[in-house]
Amino acid sequence: MGKKVLIVGGVAGGASAAARIRRLDEEAEIVIFERDEYISFANCGLPYYIGGSIKDREKLLVQTPEAMRRRFRIDVRINSQVTSVNTEEKKVKVRTKKGEEYEETYDYLLLSPGARPLRPGIPGIESEKIFTLRNIADTDKIKALVDSKDIRKAVVIGGGYIGVEMAENLVERGLEVTLVEATQHILAPFDGEMSAMAEKELVDHGVNLILNDGVKAFEEKDKTLEVILASGTVVEADMVILAIGVAPDTAFLKDSGIELGERGHIITDQNMRTNVEGVYAVGDAVLVSDFVTEQKAAIPLAGPANRQGRIAADNICGLDSSYKGSQGTSIIKIFDMTAASTGANERTLRKYKIPYKVIYVHPSSHATYYPGASQLSIKLIFNDEGRILGAQVIGYEGVDKTIDVFATVMRLKGTIYHLTELELAYAPPYSSAKSPANMAGFVAENVLQGRMEVFSWQDLDSELNNKDSQLIDVRTEIEYENGHLDNSILIPVDELRDRLDELDKDKELLLYCQVGLRGYIASRILEQNGFKVKNMTGGYRSCSTGEVKDKIK
Repeated sequence: MGKKVLIVGGVAGGASAAARIRRLDEEAEIVIFERDEYISFANCGLPYYIGGSIKDREKLLVQTPEAMRRRFRIDVRINSQVTSVNTEEKKVKVRTKKGEEYEETYDYLLLSPGARPLRPGIPGIESEKIFTLRNIADTDKIKALVDSKDIRKAVVIGGGYIGVEMAENLVERGLEVTLVEATQHILAPFDGEMSAMAEKELVDHGVNLILNDGVKAFEEKDKTLEVILASGTVVEADMVILAIGVAPDTAFLKDSGIELGERGHIITDQNMRTNVEGVYAVGDAVLVSDFVTEQKAAIPLAGPANRQGRIAADNICGLDSSYKGSQGTSIIKIFDMTAASTGANERTLRKYKIPYKVIYVHPSSHATYYPGASQLSIKLIFNDEGRILGAQVIGYEGVDKTIDVFATVMRLKGTIYHLTELELAYAPPYSSAKSPANMAGFVAENVLQGRMEVFSWQDLDSELNNKDSQLIDVRTEIEYENGHLDNSILIPVDELRDRLDELDKDKELLLYCQVGLRGYIASRILEQNGFKVKNMTGGYRSCSTGEVKDKIK
């Protein structure tokens, strides 16, 4: 018999590692302990099963214990919870569903315990009307209640990915839904002006969105549950979904000698090894290196967990394989809209004092002369050398392929100059001859090479406070009348050359158009006529998301 490998937890990381070990080593003895009934399920699909988009519950079950035993000769023990680890004697203690306990020895131990939903000590939180969503059992409870038609109002606490997905899917089931988020915006990976677009989409589809207000208490009243917010607002609910984040499920490692971070995450090196010989860890319970900031971070996503499982398996089987960090690439459906991000946002870069530049572009998803084109909103963050630090994309079509281009260039240590060189698939129904990724690269290149000086909508106040500046709108008269920035002067770009005498060469001209392109053309005209110019990146479209309403007329 070959090496004996115990794996704690299935789903993404543990199940992937088990299958990989078997493919590399036919003689290894592999045992998976899973505390629940299901060894590997599509946890990202759970909200969509509740909402009805996924009809067949069986399709959520990626692997069954029987199938893993049959194909991979793996000993799968469901309803078996590992309660402690003795790293000195190389054994674990296991408790079965019936309460029986036994010990199992190992040569190698792979930890994939995942993360559990946070359930803070808020008064009334033990109510049976409050649910979290982690596994199939949770899903079955929530779906049964929704299916019973005994509920009319749902409150979702938390505006992260699970919270937003649950809000959407409960609306699809015909419920009145309130989404409560304690911070200023939903979807933390995005910066505020991008999140604002997603917030509008939720509101447009009937979600009652409450921002900047946390939960103070829950109180049972007759057949309903009152959600009392910090502001004093009271929201009635027949059911509450708690989705305020997750914590690593690592309490069983407390006395094991395995090094944990301050919030309980397992510390690993790039080979997914812990500080204890022969013990590896993967998935939502580990701290990884952030690909951009190079800081340790918790990034609980399915893709990284799968890759980490494969890498840990390689190293257990003698292959030198390393995990080179997480970018946090993620995507979410919000009714008809899609939002995606990769890398760092501005908040993170400011936190770690990493210098950066930002541009916005709003290209069409495909050639505008072919029916059905819609606008993408792209935020690209990069440094003085052109290295891409992060990207955020929101729109109705083409978001997924655009973010994947940015994520791929980032992973290969590419720059904004590589974006300009990419040769991507084009036909009128699918993209444009200059793809959205190309366009972002062109604009960023113009900034870095000094062909255009830009300012963003966030800089508008400081730029306008300069007495020696003029704000110029270079769009058409109709666009201007439909909405413009306060104190701006209208000079359409096509009239600009004939109206240069209306402008003051002693002042800095702050230009804006709808999405930034005409502003760039205008800036080239003006600079070559001796004017000092800055163009608002992303134009009026970028500053009309709700973040700067007070500046719009």
